[in-house]
Amino acid sequence: MPDLRELTRQFPRPGRLDAVLLRPARRAPVLSVAQALVLEGRGLQGDRSSQAAKPGGRRQVTLMQAEHLPVIASLCALDDVAAEVLRRNFVVSGLNLIAARSLFRDQPMVLHIGADVVLAISGPCEPCSRMEEALGPGAYNALRGHGGLTARVLQGGTVRVGDAVSCRPAAASFSGG
Repeated sequence: MPDLRELTRQFPRPGRLDAVLLRPARRAPVLSVAQALVLEGRGLQGDRSSQAAKPGGRRQVTLMQAEHLPVIASLCALDDVAAEVLRRNFVVSGLNLIAARSLFRDQPMVLHIGADVVLAISGPCEPCSRMEEALGPGAYNALRGHGGLTARVLQGGTVRVGDAVSCRPAAASFSGG
């Protein structure tokens, strides 16, 4: 029987990148694109976070679990919620993003998107007060625990909607941080 360390490295299948979203400026409309260039240590080219992020910062890109969208809609008493309203960069389906953050400091995990991009989950992406404005009263609390994750870009490249998303143990070169 596998131990907990082994279990945290096993995923049933790869996920899928369902959406790539850019936020060109604060409060500007979100742009849904078919592909984007991910800049190592910065974020997505054309996204305001890549310009504002300190190199090596914890919030270079944000990710959202596609399966959480119907949950958020239900908690907000809405028929549906579009991913663009939540203003996260990547929407991923079929892979539990929370599990991509290792339980063990000596066993870091990373997300691979497509052929080149490697991300390290750095923490939760807490909702902001704008969610009340966008989704109605109580939306802030509806999003808590469902608001997505932040990540650092360890290796850049191009991502495309439809790319595979997998979680793997970090290679030695990506284990620092």
